Amino acid sequence: MRHFEEQLQELFKRIVLMGTLAENMIQTAVASMVKRNEALAQEVFAKEDEVNALQVEVDDRAVKLTALQQPMAKDARFLFMASRIGGELERIADQAINICQNTRHAIEYPPIKTLVELPIMAEIAQKMVRDSLSAMIQRDVSIAEKVLVEEKKVDAFRDQIFRTLLTYMMADPRTIQPALSLILIARNLERIGDHATNIAEEVIYWIQGRMFGTAK
Repeated sequence: MRHFEEQLQELFKRIVLMGTLAENMIQTAVASMVKRNEALAQEVFAKEDEVNALQVEVDDRAVKLTALQQPMAKDARFLFMASRIGGELERIADQAINICQNTRHAIEYPPIKTLVELPIMAEIAQKMVRDSLSAMIQRDVSIAEKVLVEEKKVDAFRDQIFRTLLTYMMADPRTIQPALSLILIARNLERIGDHATNIAEEVIYWIQGRMFGTAK
């Protein structure tokens, strides 16, 4: 039993490490966008393989521990959660890569009018990821539930950014290509928020054995 607990703890540490890497990738990708600095994107690309390898490791460990130990109740939910969260973190890292790629296209053109909503949206999405991981580390359902509430803010910013950029494109056709790249970045940030929400829901399921919105 002690060996099994040690294996669970090691798996937990791998998820935390993966989350730290994914969060750092988002932060650097957003910095690359805001500073229009393509060199920063290389740091994001360099971490992709590490995150992918961790995702495979986490999934493999979770499957093997489930098959060999046949855990009960909360331990079984943890292993299920671990595999699911590993997948969500890998997708978050993919979105960071997408932000870098879309930034590369955007900075090929002169900057369009200052779009203050995009960095704000990015901050909210990053915080959602950070808080979803904090909820897991602290076993705190209240933090996880706050993440789910924040999703509406991200969606609202996406809509606002789209409307603003559409106005720019209609006023000046020269802004069409860079504006389209920024719209895609907003979409990437929205997806990061979606994945953070999924992580928060998995944490609630792990701790309480229920999905968000269902009776305790």
